[in-house]
Amino acid sequence: MYYLPSVIMTIIKTTSLFLFLTLIGCSEQAADTTKLENSQALSINNIKQHIKTLASDEFEGRGPLTAGEVKTIGYLTKQYQAFGLSGAYNDKYLQPVKMAKVTADQNMQLTIGELTFSAGKDFTARTEQLQSVIDVRNSDVVYVGYGINAPEYNWNDYKNLDVTGKTVVVLVNDPGFATQDDSLFTGNAMTYYGRWTYKYEEAARQGAAAVLIVHETAPAAYPWSVVESSNTGTKYTLIDDTNNTSKLPVMGWLHLEATERLFNAANLNYQQLKQQALNADFKALPLNVKANLAFKNEVSHAKSHNVVAQLTGSELPDEYVVISAHWDHFGTKQTDSGPKIYNGAVDNASGTAATLEIARVMSKIHQQTPFKRSIIFANFTAEETGLIGSEEFASGAVIPTKQMVGLLNIDGMNVLDATDYVLQYGKGLSEMEDYLAKAAKAQGRTVKMDPRPQNGLFFRSDHFSLSKQGVPSLLFMSLGDTDPDYITHKYHKEADDYSTDWSLGGVEQDSQLIINIATQLANSNDWPKWKAESDFKTKREQDKR
Repeated sequence: MYYLPSVIMTIIKTTSLFLFLTLIGCSEQAADTTKLENSQALSINNIKQHIKTLASDEFEGRGPLTAGEVKTIGYLTKQYQAFGLSGAYNDKYLQPVKMAKVTADQNMQLTIGELTFSAGKDFTARTEQLQSVIDVRNSDVVYVGYGINAPEYNWNDYKNLDVTGKTVVVLVNDPGFATQDDSLFTGNAMTYYGRWTYKYEEAARQGAAAVLIVHETAPAAYPWSVVESSNTGTKYTLIDDTNNTSKLPVMGWLHLEATERLFNAANLNYQQLKQQALNADFKALPLNVKANLAFKNEVSHAKSHNVVAQLTGSELPDEYVVISAHWDHFGTKQTDSGPKIYNGAVDNASGTAATLEIARVMSKIHQQTPFKRSIIFANFTAEETGLIGSEEFASGAVIPTKQMVGLLNIDGMNVLDATDYVLQYGKGLSEMEDYLAKAAKAQGRTVKMDPRPQNGLFFRSDHFSLSKQGVPSLLFMSLGDTDPDYITHKYHKEADDYSTDWSLGGVEQDSQLIINIATQLANSNDWPKWKAESDFKTKREQDKR
């Protein structure tokens, strides 16, 4: 069964709602846009009205596959149409994103040897395979250290090892974080090899049946409660031609106390083995026990949408600069005290609003002096549930990634006052960083490195789906940087609401920064390169041959 089987038809049926919303925005912006009609200046008032609208209760928290999605994508489409942009997906503004909803029954038990572990308390387990039952029986358990295969670092925890059908126990993060040694991986700054997503991907390539990532708060960057809440309930996934049979059967986490119980039962010392895993010559260690785990899944099919619009280049129309932000948030949650709407004003109504205003301004510029290259504005669905919309965009259905010059992604802006710096996520990754430094200098600002590199934020937003396909990218994010209260009390919480106290000075300066970088890329023949050796760099070099 498909949810929202025809969003386009729904939009047609709700034309009056969208007209009403558009009129609200237009009436409140009238005085401002009239005087700016023939200018190329950013309008704070436009951005303010977009945020207020997108983060209003009327949009129900912008949850994918809800009425909130219909309102959101309808609003975005009407704005891009009004700015004179064309649809980028077969001349349409909506790119369908087919995905599956998979809900694992939490009435499950994990047994390893003589030990029994409880779901939620000791472990979590889920799958992206579209199977009604996942059943792993008598699977050999192997400790593989960090579970990393990284040729550029001369590191392979899977060397001379066959884990086909086995259950692998792996450590979270990477050896650089554990040692704080800048000469090992990238020291305190997490690499993609430290992300839990990578652990599952590599284990699947190796043929494993299950992965149990050992949770420790510091290297994971969040407590066990986050692991539990993030890996239970309904999860979303894209669908391949094999119903995702190439995906890992069991994607699991193991609580630290449960891990120590397991190692003690095998007459092994977990802390000592964790230390041994810090060496490149580490050898995987069988625990000489069998794992058994079975659980049922409720699987249904659904269809959401990315919104994609473009300005077509005058000289190099088949080369694209991409500016993006995810439109979704967590929707409305039913609680004992009634429904709670998660409006996501900062995350990411602010970024979505910025893409609209940037599109309006760049369309004005384009009308006067056309850009040489094309520019795509992409608002992705289902970022909060695993970068799903951007992953579908990266598949090439809109344009092949080899035709994307670079991507500028916005995920939570500085809604407070302007700053004398701009944050940079990742260091020494690509030449996009050089563009950032140049544009920041032109604004009289400095580049400030991510203050929490150990959290690996570069690998946790939509641009990363494109980076994995070789597209050099920049992330613009300010979650909590200028508001110390944000992460603790507002991030992914009901309190992330629009405030009349916001100056939006930070949104204005970063939006202008993005326009400056995009303009440089769109009017040049430059193809920014990756600096660091990685699979991303290899992919881009292959595409450019």
